[in-house]
Amino acid sequence: MNKRPILLFALGMLFIANLVSANSASIGEDTLSELLRRVTIGWNTDWSKHSIEYRELLSGGPPRDGIPPIDRPKFIDNQQAEQWLAPNDPVIALELNGDARAYPLQIMTWHEIVNDSVGEIPITITFCPLCNSAITFERHYQGTTYDFGTSGLLRHSDLVMYDRQTESLWQQFTGEAIVGAMTGEQLQMIPSGLIGFKQFQAAYPSGKVLSKETGYSRDYGHNPYPGYDDIRNNPFLFQDPIDGRLSAMARVVTISDGEYHNAYPVKLLEKLGVIHHKLGEQSLAVFHQAGVSSALDTTRITNGMDVGATGVFIPVVGNQELIFVKRAGEIVDEQTGSHWNIVGQAVQGPLKGNQLKRLVHADQFWFSWAAFQPDTLIYQLDE
Repeated sequence: MNKRPILLFALGMLFIANLVSANSASIGEDTLSELLRRVTIGWNTDWSKHSIEYRELLSGGPPRDGIPPIDRPKFIDNQQAEQWLAPNDPVIALELNGDARAYPLQIMTWHEIVNDSVGEIPITITFCPLCNSAITFERHYQGTTYDFGTSGLLRHSDLVMYDRQTESLWQQFTGEAIVGAMTGEQLQMIPSGLIGFKQFQAAYPSGKVLSKETGYSRDYGHNPYPGYDDIRNNPFLFQDPIDGRLSAMARVVTISDGEYHNAYPVKLLEKLGVIHHKLGEQSLAVFHQAGVSSALDTTRITNGMDVGATGVFIPVVGNQELIFVKRAGEIVDEQTGSHWNIVGQAVQGPLKGNQLKRLVHADQFWFSWAAFQPDTLIYQLDE
């Protein structure tokens, strides 16, 4: 693998991080805030309101909307998308009110935010490559539909968004406003998942796929972060202590209800296929199926190593709680022998046509999740 691109990227990011870190170590908080204002000159953000220390914000390099969000997304059908998407290409998939859509990471890696409306619900789809964090939010909040962009800032290596209506800053990882007039407000997360294009096609034959006609000229399909998800790497622009319970770049399936926080190592989930567990008192089932390439491995996303797709569900149909197992590569419930796919649809057997209730989850790097949820319970085989 040619690691020159990632080396240059790393050097650039580390230069910025060291510059800000050196300044923050030698000068006070007020002066640091002045440095932040230099990066954000011309903004109309209300800097008097904030729930974080300003020293936690770092410039990621590009200016505000230098990584341009997509505000007028165009879509194509599955058959048209086959011309440029391979079966294992990763997509952010969601379905609302019968409207199913896929947002390929070939595109999301270059834009990070799409402001859209799915099933007549205004939503924002987000992807932070540095954390491998794909999260979907409802963007209609208390009577206003907000439009989001990339601020050019990072916190704990995670994307910091801003809304164009109040120019408040929002943390992608949590959906919480951390600076500005909206400080303390919380966006609602919507269940979505990183799955393979073939898996999306099978689950949603009439689904729509985000088109490469974005209005921008980008090398879609090229990974600007080659080799980043190597388990031996250190995260970029992350200055916090690493929680040593797992490797920093270990992939984990994460879920939280605000009080309890669970993480399921993907390597373990790959072996088991299904994990039954609880989040507090809530029973849940965590699925894994192979067939999805990493967007942060090789130069071409399609050629990335297989990291699989995951889903987290309440394992109940009607009044019956189901036990799922992996048999010959298929997810099957022991009660009826029905077969289930990665989005929680029964596709074969007596329960065919049923849909498990999806829970909000994400596939992320351990370092980032642990920074925001340090009290996380990591699933182990003896549980």
